[in-house]
Amino acid sequence: MDSQQVLTICRDGLLTLLTVCGPIVMVVLVVGLLVSILQAATQINETTLSFVPKLLAAFATLGVAGPWMISSLVDYIQRVLQSIPSVVG
Repeated sequence: MDSQQVLTICRDGLLTLLTVCGPIVMVVLVVGLLVSILQAATQINETTLSFVPKLLAAFATLGVAGPWMISSLVDYIQRVLQSIPSVVG
């Protein structure tokens, strides 16, 4: 096992992580921005007002993109497990 194989596995893992977490992070970011604009406009400083919409948006995103996320993770894990013989041997 040389350093190039390790770097390739790590790079693929990080790219998979970014593509799987990206939709949730982006949706929560947009919802947080919209809620903070609403709070600034109405001068309501309620902490649950910023937390609950982000939580609901994250669950909705998981409901919509969850099957794709799981299939991406399973594909990555299968590739890593199938590459073990070539990496070790």
